[in-house]
Amino acid sequence: MVEVLFALGVVVAVFVGFNIGGSSTGVAFGPAVGSNTLTKFSAAVLMTVFALAGGLLVGPAVVKSLGSDLVATQFSPLISIVVLFFIGTALFLSNVAGVPASTSMTAVGAIAGLGLARGTLNSGLMLEIVSWWLVSPIIAFWVSGVIGRYFYPKLVEWFAVSQSEGSLVEVDSSAGFPWVRLGQNTTPREFVGTVVVIGIGCYMGFSAGASNVANAVAPLVGNGSLELYPAILLGGAAIGLGAFTIARRTMDTVGNDLTDLPLVAAIVVAAVASTIVTFLSALGIPASFVIIATMSIVGLGWGRATRTTRLSETVQGEAPEVSVGALTADAEDAPTVGGQKGTPEPKETEPIGEESGEDLPKASDLFEPATTARVIFLQNIVPSIATVAAYLVFRFLPVA
Repeated sequence: MVEVLFALGVVVAVFVGFNIGGSSTGVAFGPAVGSNTLTKFSAAVLMTVFALAGGLLVGPAVVKSLGSDLVATQFSPLISIVVLFFIGTALFLSNVAGVPASTSMTAVGAIAGLGLARGTLNSGLMLEIVSWWLVSPIIAFWVSGVIGRYFYPKLVEWFAVSQSEGSLVEVDSSAGFPWVRLGQNTTPREFVGTVVVIGIGCYMGFSAGASNVANAVAPLVGNGSLELYPAILLGGAAIGLGAFTIARRTMDTVGNDLTDLPLVAAIVVAAVASTIVTFLSALGIPASFVIIATMSIVGLGWGRATRTTRLSETVQGEAPEVSVGALTADAEDAPTVGGQKGTPEPKETEPIGEESGEDLPKASDLFEPATTARVIFLQNIVPSIATVAAYLVFRFLPVA
């Protein structure tokens, strides 16, 4: 019976990791695939490698938090299966509803429900986790807001590159030994821009592994069924399986859905969100990349939109409506995630508070506050449902 429960637990953990790989790969490499910088196969390979690296290098702290520190209850094989079932079901339902739920928050919610039902919840650690959940989106908003307000126009001018014909790089053996050089039509600027896009995707894959591998395997580590690093290898392999299969559709979806979002904006959001998630993972805090990234997008749009006002006017509530569409105002011909537009002509950026704002799109063009609020609300509801459901199951059913 024990062997059967162990096998079932591994299957459920792989299912969770499989779903994580499918969703995370689209978020991490959708911009690179959408801009034809990477193939889907190459993106899947990079996602597997860097998610596994994140899980091995940073993920152990999160595994420890979820597997042993958050609740004093010993994870039995059956309890582990039930907890993983809640996580997998939440992922499935969120995919059906078209709302990306936070895997980390759902995992914490299910484990917290167990702790509440058994009276073994580490309230201090739970308070610390929830505090970071509240603070991290605010940090993402303000960091991105500062970038949008003070640095975004220059970033657009620097990063707006067009894709040339032919290979990005090529191997030259004319000197008697092979060495890599830029392609015939490749400019240094295009090469650097391409490396940045791919590098950000790899960084996001690392961040996903650091935070999300624990969601798939922490209960199995907590009950002693698997040792830490073999469990992380299992979770990383499951994420890779999702990257090579169902992620092919999510990469298409993300690449197409983000077509109106400038590539530089996608890179800023990815860099800010990945840095915060990796930092929290190193502290052992499971974090929601989706919510942090959402607030980063809003902050970047707010910062760009408020360039037409002085800071004192913004504080007094006289700023224009926030619009992520404002991100495109500096260069209408700048490349988007799925676009092939060329390099805009350099131009002088007007000082803060003195821009005319004539080119700023309306708030409803690309950002709808009501829709964003609904998505964030639903993203928080899913973990709450997992918490309540887990509490009821472990409180009133004989699960041991």
